[in-house]
Amino acid sequence: MPADTVDLKSLIRTIPDYPKPGILFRDITTLLADPVGLRAAVDGLVWPFLSSGIDYVAGIEARGFILGGAVAHELGRGFVPIRKKGKLPSRTIGQDYSLEYGIDTIEIHADAIHHNARILLVDDLIATGGTAEAATELIRRSGGEIVAAAFVIDLPDLGGAARLAAKDVAVHTLVSFEGH
Repeated sequence: MPADTVDLKSLIRTIPDYPKPGILFRDITTLLADPVGLRAAVDGLVWPFLSSGIDYVAGIEARGFILGGAVAHELGRGFVPIRKKGKLPSRTIGQDYSLEYGIDTIEIHADAIHHNARILLVDDLIATGGTAEAATELIRRSGGEIVAAAFVIDLPDLGGAARLAAKDVAVHTLVSFEGH
């Protein structure tokens, strides 16, 4: 079922003042629990890339694993997990990124992506773009080529999609929420 025939926005719960006052948290667990909504979201993330020559789908921990795994399955491609530092068992490469109060690191296995592999990056939401930008850099350092980054939700007021576009990453989103 095409994503545009299902009101995905209505299936996303908004939780005010989480994780701190003034934040409107966009919770996709309600979308994931709805079978029609989940199918429409996965289809909406897959269809633009059916003939893009994707080699792998990479998903950012944790909701990007749920969506990215489903997208990889639908595309008939492998899945590369991008995890927080220290969570992968084999040799890794990492990429630091800035948080509001410090620095964090994401990693992939050093042998996860072959040279010139075409990668679709998937996550649930693009906000400021820091994690997605770090994931993009990590994939490029691994020798991969980012075909696009796909998200269910865009928070355009926070500028993440524009930040990725400035790094030559095509961004595909399904719904947009003004205000954060």
